Amino acid sequence: MRVGPQHGITRRGLLRGSLAGAFAGRVAAAEKSKVVIARDAALRGGGGSVDSSRVLKMLDRAMQSFYGGDSPIDAWKRVARPGEVVGLKVNCLSGRGAATNTVLVEAICERLQQAGIPQKDIVIWDRLNSDLESAGYRVASRKDRIRCIGNDTAGYDDELTIHGSAGSLLSNTLAHTCDAVINLPVLKDHGIAGVTMALKNLFGAIHNPNKYHTNAGDPYVADVNMFPAIRQKVRLTICDALTAQYEGGPSYMPQWSWPYNGLIVARDPVALDYTGWQILERKRAEKGMKPLRELHREPLYIATAADARHRLGTNDPNLIGVVEV
Repeated sequence: MRVGPQHGITRRGLLRGSLAGAFAGRVAAAEKSKVVIARDAALRGGGGSVDSSRVLKMLDRAMQSFYGGDSPIDAWKRVARPGEVVGLKVNCLSGRGAATNTVLVEAICERLQQAGIPQKDIVIWDRLNSDLESAGYRVASRKDRIRCIGNDTAGYDDELTIHGSAGSLLSNTLAHTCDAVINLPVLKDHGIAGVTMALKNLFGAIHNPNKYHTNAGDPYVADVNMFPAIRQKVRLTICDALTAQYEGGPSYMPQWSWPYNGLIVARDPVALDYTGWQILERKRAEKGMKPLRELHREPLYIATAADARHRLGTNDPNLIGVVEV
């Protein structure tokens, strides 16, 4: 077919379009995955416990920096809308000390309600009721209040979800209850997989995570995060770095923990995990410890999650924009 002015397209127009497309491609390539790190050196009182009011203020700084807007509430309105059920995927396996801090979760619940999400549409969840309780949460299933439930209460979907090397039953909370999920991992070491943050915290959404720890979790962690319900529903990760742990995880080991006094916020879970991994490696070096690569537990699943088969985010430090507030 002859293409000419009668069709609204000219050679000059095609050239302009090509140049504009190439420029847009370069701009898109130059855009970086944003990772916000908020810290507060005065976060803890004399007794060592975190100050709830300072946690809330630090959360506000992180969210407003990440999303922009005139207020922290405006930022939260970009995470979820009224009418949606919001799940808070905490990490409670290790109990108090290395679990998602209840003070942080309380602050998030407060801001979600102020952004128009009623209590009945907020669900705090993890694998087991006993894990939640050991971390200081109170299990509750009343549907007119904030719910806090383990997968042992909610159950798992009947149909297997499969991607690559992973095949699992998904938590009903993820698969059927929640419209949006905020991922709330902890900044810590993992004795098998190297580190456990945004990507690996979603092992708490499946029935068989024990199957996926060989080869330091590679490629299993990346494959689990390719499950459609995870990709479509996880809207944001807020990594609890109030107390971080650089060795001995995922169990709580106070001798290898330190008060990082921070939060790490991102939508790109790969960029967040890469950034958190580097924080832990720097702390290990400071303490005279070997890097994870030399211990044969480098978290290679982070690179796998970024590869052409997964495209879950970027692990290229040149494409990650870290903002400290």
